[in-house]
Amino acid sequence: MTEQTGIYRVGEGEEDVFRILLEVYRALQERGYSPRDQLVGYLISGDPTYITGHRGARSLIRKVSRDRILDELVRFYVEQRIEPALRSA
Repeated sequence: MTEQTGIYRVGEGEEDVFRILLEVYRALQERGYSPRDQLVGYLISGDPTYITGHRGARSLIRKVSRDRILDELVRFYVEQRIEPALRSA
């Protein structure tokens, strides 16, 4: 028996993800946290307490699924880093 590769698709809404991450990032910076570290903690654990409540950031980030955030981050990384590296290789 062969296993089929699952296909994962995330819907539209990259601009919403960008806007939310921008606001959450600002709120974390204002509170003196490392936004990258806090966002990674949230994305890995799913624990919203990694995100400050300042400026409503914790509520805001919960409006978008972690899957959508990860999809957008990976898409951007692939487009900006991996694909150009492959083209220049």
